[in-house]
Amino acid sequence: MTRAFIITGITASATLLASPVMSQVATAQFNVQMTITSDCQITSATNMNFGPSGVISANHDATSTITVQCTNGTTYNIGLNEGLGAGATIPIRKMTGVGGATINYSLYTDSARSTVWGNTPNTNTVSGTGTGGPQPYTVYGRVAAQATPAAGTYTDTVTVTLTY
Repeated sequence: MTRAFIITGITASATLLASPVMSQVATAQFNVQMTITSDCQITSATNMNFGPSGVISANHDATSTITVQCTNGTTYNIGLNEGLGAGATIPIRKMTGVGGATINYSLYTDSARSTVWGNTPNTNTVSGTGTGGPQPYTVYGRVAAQATPAAGTYTDTVTVTLTY
């Protein structure tokens, strides 16, 4: 009797091991989406430094770089205001220093320094179309020969406006 029980138990175990395990699978799907909107950013704007000078008897040229990044296909305009110098205009900006004295300078869109860079879209700004990556633009500056004010440091702050 014990022997029959053992054989039956082994037979039952072998039967369970030999039968396939029945499993079921369920699936589902989901959508993945992202909406890209027209967007632009100014990623950097480097300082412009005309360097040291004694008497301003000749032109002093310098450059700055503005880097923008816009969504691929987005059109934009980059404008520069007149700066903070008292009496500054788009064509003649002013760095201010010792005792409120000023040094005149101009900012241009081209290396020949013939086209003044202003702040009126589609008039005196620089336009472009976004590529999705960073796009650098050079600002060409010039301090033309002029009466030299007192020794000291002269500065100005120009605001970059990106219109898109």
